[in-house]
Amino acid sequence: MAEEARRRPPGGESVHNRIAVLRAERGVSRRELADALGVHYQTVGYLERGEYSPSLHLALRIAAFFDVPVEVAFSLDPFPRIGA
Repeated sequence: MAEEARRRPPGGESVHNRIAVLRAERGVSRRELADALGVHYQTVGYLERGEYSPSLHLALRIAAFFDVPVEVAFSLDPFPRIGA
């Protein structure tokens, strides 16, 4: 129960992200990103699926890894679909 509650954002609010898109653009696997961040590779999957909201520290490290502003990688509002 504690693990499940930790993965769900409080109040049901989601943090949307573009981690999968950024990984695909750069040819980085989940495991490679996880290793660079010092997290388990499944954590990257949880993040990408919106099942886990990152701490501010982790969000900033992800943005730094991809060399983008944090707002490019994360948003409180859904990102528009590519090609829409």
